[in-house]
Amino acid sequence: MDSLNQQSCEACRADAPQISDQDLAALLPQIPDWSTIVVDGVMQLQREFGFPDFAQAMAFSNRVGDLAEAEGHHPAILTEWGRVTVTWWSHKIRGLHKNDLIMAARTDSVHGG
Repeated sequence: MDSLNQQSCEACRADAPQISDQDLAALLPQIPDWSTIVVDGVMQLQREFGFPDFAQAMAFSNRVGDLAEAEGHHPAILTEWGRVTVTWWSHKIRGLHKNDLIMAARTDSVHGG
């Protein structure tokens, strides 16, 4: 199986199944710095990235935005002085899809590890 950061998102329909617990457990080791969180009953992936200043945090946010736009799958991005919090989930299915793990891994690649 290709590593997550080498995969592309597939189109996600409103009736697509959420990722199974078994698949989630098998794939999470590829994105060890991400946490699963539940917000309003919706499971999401979240990671905070640190930066030495606002300009570098903003530049990273823009790179993540470009990646998201290219894939047609968009995260929540909170940009602050010295940090960026990125949260991925699939809005259409109100939970996690494999696409979210792919995008988390690709976000790590944009960050450099």
